[in-house]
Amino acid sequence: MGSAERIRSVAKRVAKWARAGHQVVVVPSAMSGETNRLLGLAGELAPAHIDKSYLREQDMLAATGEQASSALLAIALQAEGMQAISYTGWQVPVRTDSGYTKARIESIDTERIQADLNAGRVVVITGFQGIDGQGHITTLGRGGSDTSALAIAAVLKADECLIFTDVDGVYTTDPRVVPAARRLHSVSFEEMLEMASLGSKVLQIRSVEFAGKYKVPMRVLSSMTPWDIDWAVEASSGTLITFEEDEKMEKAVVSGIAFNRGEAKISVLGVPDTPGVAATILGAVADANIEVDVIIQNISKEGKTDFSFTVGQADYAQALELLREKVAPSLGASEVLGDPSIAKVSIVGIGMRSHVGVASTMFRALSQEGVNIQMISTSEIKTSVVINEKYLELAVRALHTAFGLDKTEQAA
Repeated sequence: MGSAERIRSVAKRVAKWARAGHQVVVVPSAMSGETNRLLGLAGELAPAHIDKSYLREQDMLAATGEQASSALLAIALQAEGMQAISYTGWQVPVRTDSGYTKARIESIDTERIQADLNAGRVVVITGFQGIDGQGHITTLGRGGSDTSALAIAAVLKADECLIFTDVDGVYTTDPRVVPAARRLHSVSFEEMLEMASLGSKVLQIRSVEFAGKYKVPMRVLSSMTPWDIDWAVEASSGTLITFEEDEKMEKAVVSGIAFNRGEAKISVLGVPDTPGVAATILGAVADANIEVDVIIQNISKEGKTDFSFTVGQADYAQALELLREKVAPSLGASEVLGDPSIAKVSIVGIGMRSHVGVASTMFRALSQEGVNIQMISTSEIKTSVVINEKYLELAVRALHTAFGLDKTEQAA
């Protein structure tokens, strides 16, 4: 959606699917760079103003980007001879809570959409946005158009949700970091959920959560391919997010390496090692609508302990100030330290369930490259480590090789 020509190409691609007999709902994002431009203007006018009233106006502003691209796409579809109509999130309506800039979808009314589909129209709906109980426009967070698309696909019980993006599928890791990275023909929902949560930028995590909760078939495709590729060929390309594990998938112990540069570490030192301390620290952070990722607590010494966790870099300054000014004094903490120069690297694979020694292979590969591990987090199908950001790309390349992901054959 970066230009009039790109919008015209999208319209031709959509029209191709509609002419093949499919009922089509399209959820476009804003035109390239538009959301950043709008939020940049807001930042110039009120650089230090971040209370709830400001966030409400920011959502009002940011939502206009998708409104423009949806209307333009509907116009382009009409020029292609298609019956098309566009709606904003509040016209559908997509109902959300009142968490401005990070709202969560509560319900979607499908009556209007279904009536248009039954009448033979292509329906274009703004992504990234909705309306709360008081009638205020809300947005779902950056990348929220994917979430909108999956939520709409879920309530409509769509046959499939196709996510067209600037890459041609899900890779074993970012090809810009590891040129030998391979595109995966398929990946399990569990693996995709972990990869999205751990830093893979292909899909927003909340969109994958919707896909998993409502079992919506989902495929990641490239928007850069020619629009006139046969729709049946296009429907089998890219990467399929599947809900069924098969024998081929189990052969891969690790399917991918995910990483995230956008994190920071906060440590609250010298807090009492008593029940309720973790709840006090994390509760205050949660009340500020800040998400916490990796958490560790050190062993107690003389009744005191250190508590560390990671947050997104965008929330780092707010969380640090909150803990230093309000939480630490109430707990009698000796100090609150922050480190914005960290990164998280993770190995992901459903094969980890049935293979031993995976974590030791990871730690050995990092040790051989002189990469020090600061924090560790594990689940059934992933192991994550927090390291100094300057070693990120070295770590990713080492792990990609250590787990045999550099091989040239295509994953199946």
